[in-house]
Amino acid sequence: MPIYEYECIECGRRFEKRQSFGEDGCPPCPFCRGGTRRVFHPVPIIFKGPGFYATDNRGSGDGGEKAKGGEDKEKEKEKGD
Repeated sequence: MPIYEYECIECGRRFEKRQSFGEDGCPPCPFCRGGTRRVFHPVPIIFKGPGFYATDNRGSGDGGEKAKGGEDKEKEKEKGD
């Protein structure tokens, strides 16, 4: 059974409660018997591997020609003219 964190609307105290998935609603505050709301925490996301930064060699999203050496091709065209 998962453990959920709740915050009391009346007194502001936080507490944890083990509940099954089938239980409905938020439990009352064990300190003042006031109404509660469930507290959600952000999940950390870690990007690993190539392809997540603008400095990678996979392209910049606009066709990828410029990011893969398109500047060198432009210089060659200028020399040939």
